[in-house]
Amino acid sequence: MTDRVLLVTGSSGLIGSEVVSHFAASGWRVHGVDNNQRADFFGPQGDTRWNQKRLVATFPSFSHVELDIRNREGVKKLLAELKPELIVHTAAQPSHDLAASRPFDDFDVNAVGTLNMLEATRLSVPESVFVHLSTNKVYGDAPNRIRLRELGTRWDYDDPAYENGIAEDFTIDQSKHSLFGASKVAADVMVQEYGRYFGLKCCALRGGCLTGPNHSGVELHGFLSYLVKCNLEERTYKIFGYKGKQVRDNIHSHDVVSFIEAFAKAPRPGEVYNLGGGRGNSCSILEAFDRVAALTGKKMRSEYLDKNREGDHICYISDLRKMQAHYPGWGITKNLDHIFEEIVHAWRSRLQA
Repeated sequence: MTDRVLLVTGSSGLIGSEVVSHFAASGWRVHGVDNNQRADFFGPQGDTRWNQKRLVATFPSFSHVELDIRNREGVKKLLAELKPELIVHTAAQPSHDLAASRPFDDFDVNAVGTLNMLEATRLSVPESVFVHLSTNKVYGDAPNRIRLRELGTRWDYDDPAYENGIAEDFTIDQSKHSLFGASKVAADVMVQEYGRYFGLKCCALRGGCLTGPNHSGVELHGFLSYLVKCNLEERTYKIFGYKGKQVRDNIHSHDVVSFIEAFAKAPRPGEVYNLGGGRGNSCSILEAFDRVAALTGKKMRSEYLDKNREGDHICYISDLRKMQAHYPGWGITKNLDHIFEEIVHAWRSRLQA
């Protein structure tokens, strides 16, 4: 056991739990902050206590901390006591649909909670590394202004400038974000500012579709996980507009954590990175239907609604070249086949338990 201390917020969620597992297995003492707010946001389907219990039972070096990141004094006290050398901030309200009905909760968790974490880090452990999980929704619906072409099962970019996807210099201004996107913009820019103004060793990772077997997917958040669950339970999956051809690039939580580890070893203060699966791991909803059905033997049940979600992307693919240039040892190791197989296996196990 080392004396290296990691603090993870949102530790019972998809990325948070993957961070806990990886670093605890590597000998770190890991403290996870989570208050199961996801169950409040999404109901019993979003409950993550099962994951918390799994982590406590699996890793003796893991300690659960029941704390709301909106509790400013509680956050300050915790950072002062633990003095972690690495902070990975994954806690968030993750749904742009839900944000519209609960705007104060959304902003207080996403923007104010992130500020609480940053300031506590600056006051107690200013030399530590701070990794923030942002989102590609900081770009709003501006990606929809890219010229597109319609293919048989998907939309794709019809502009050679975006052959490799969307890069970090893409505009985040003058577009519709949803209130969720706006609160995440506030957090993202604040992370950059703590890096540029105060020199904090921090970065914002603008995630695309982050996925994996430990996701508690629900209709409002968790695209692939929820889609697989619907298939196995023979539920009807609602397609919101764009003919079901909207595209996302999917990155396995393992590859997310690998990048976090690479950044922690050689941090660049105030940086932003588009964190996704890239073109190779991109798929549309229709393509995902076919992949899942091939694995489960069950035909996907779906209902089509003409109205798309507000601020939703028609086609989003992350340009990974900046990440790979800054951290050439990092790359995508889990392809789409692997991702789908793992999620199907995980949901089958959970539904049979």
